[in-house]
Amino acid sequence: MDLIVAVDRNWGIGYKNKLLCSLPSDMKHFVKTTTGKTVIMGRKTLESFPNGKPLKNRQNIVFSKTAKGIEDLFLVNSIDDFKTKIEDLDNSFVIGGSAIYKLLLPYCNHAFITKIDEEFKADAYFPNLDEMDNWEITEELGTIYENGIFASILKYKNAEVKSL
Repeated sequence: MDLIVAVDRNWGIGYKNKLLCSLPSDMKHFVKTTTGKTVIMGRKTLESFPNGKPLKNRQNIVFSKTAKGIEDLFLVNSIDDFKTKIEDLDNSFVIGGSAIYKLLLPYCNHAFITKIDEEFKADAYFPNLDEMDNWEITEELGTIYENGIFASILKYKNAEVKSL
């Protein structure tokens, strides 16, 4: 299992259930990377999508204790429940929000991080991988300069992946 996220200089990822900024090239990277895969998220992340609908061309798994009756996705309410629903960890991406990232981070092999060279007002954060001994940058996948914002897309590897 891997994860994908865009962070600012302070590892902020969102504000009021919205992304911190618009980077169309990063969104294209997200779509290309996750299409045809399983995406794993929390209820608030699902609600942030257009019309609160699951992402197309992906299997959607949503952690929630309250959501009910949503078509085209699997609802799970715990790690144990998640283990019974996930079919292919190798083709899965955790996509948010902050609580789900923190919950599943130890089980992820790689993190695809778009590091935005700006500071934004944020109320949701991702753990700072640069401060963790078991995570290291293994590849720079590209750079973005869009809407006056510079960002780098980096691939991190987890040297201590836990088993589910």
